[in-house]
Amino acid sequence: MPTQPYIAIEGAIGVGKTTLARILGEALPGEVLLEVFEENPFLSSFYADRARYAFQTQIFFLLSRYRQQHQVIAETIERQSLVSDYLFAKDWLFAHLNLAGDELAMYERVHAILGEQIPTPSLVIYLKASTESLMQRITLRDRPYERQMSREYIDDLRASYDRFFRDYPKAPVLELDTNDLDIVRDPQARAQVIGQIKSALHAESYQLPLPELEGVAGRTPILDRGRRLADYQRFHQVLDQEKGFTIDPFFNFIGLTEEIGEIGKVLKQAWVRQDRLLPAVGNRQEARSQAIQALTGELQEELADALAYLLKIANDTGIDLESAYLNKMGYNWRRTWPHNEGPTH
Repeated sequence: MPTQPYIAIEGAIGVGKTTLARILGEALPGEVLLEVFEENPFLSSFYADRARYAFQTQIFFLLSRYRQQHQVIAETIERQSLVSDYLFAKDWLFAHLNLAGDELAMYERVHAILGEQIPTPSLVIYLKASTESLMQRITLRDRPYERQMSREYIDDLRASYDRFFRDYPKAPVLELDTNDLDIVRDPQARAQVIGQIKSALHAESYQLPLPELEGVAGRTPILDRGRRLADYQRFHQVLDQEKGFTIDPFFNFIGLTEEIGEIGKVLKQAWVRQDRLLPAVGNRQEARSQAIQALTGELQEELADALAYLLKIANDTGIDLESAYLNKMGYNWRRTWPHNEGPTH
């Protein structure tokens, strides 16, 4: 059975890993696996005296992370996507920052044994931020055990992450600069980030499946290996900015209704042409085919314009159109209608 995508999000303390994991869990959609770090009894002591409590803190984290990820990841991705706000391998990064000598050697032996049993992500998202931004975010969330963190430690950690992911060999890495990125309050930024992540998954030849079509008799899942809707949404963001087009959902809805009217005009012309052709052709299906073929160029143009406005409205409102479509069609696939009613979507 093919597995679903497993995404791990990484970055220094305070960079926004958990926030993005929750957003992605809803957008894909998929299950979310969050690191449980508050249960570490040595954490507060470690930030007060790193040298004394580093080994106890690191070993507890290693075993805790192994226990959380060992079976959960493999079992989850057999049935649905999974987004985790941490990568098991990052434990090694912290160990090399905080341990040395015999303690580090012992840690590495244990890590090597446990790490072999943890599945590799389909994609790692590395969130980057300046030390100044990280310190501001840590101060803002004001967790008691983080109040004693020094700027020097956070700066060392940020640099260690950069080195760790510079040539990370085990999975594709998507780097995102979060210094000026607000995916919580800025819907366009959120849609753009979700689009980038989906494109990165696509680059590794993984496609999100159409809802509940796999395994249905007589149905073959559509494996679209071309561009995704998120790619088109990002294109329109750039196009609107470059050309100075209006970014407003109400204005673009009016534009959409105008384009729907233009589609209606073309189809009306095709309908009239079909009736004129019918006596000579003698077959309504053939008459319709010839009528539409004669107007294909115009119909293509108007449909493209309508799609453009739909994409623009999705951008204006911060909606990931591909996820919205898959969720709704998944609902329609499971739904039944009375015989005297047709689906209205």
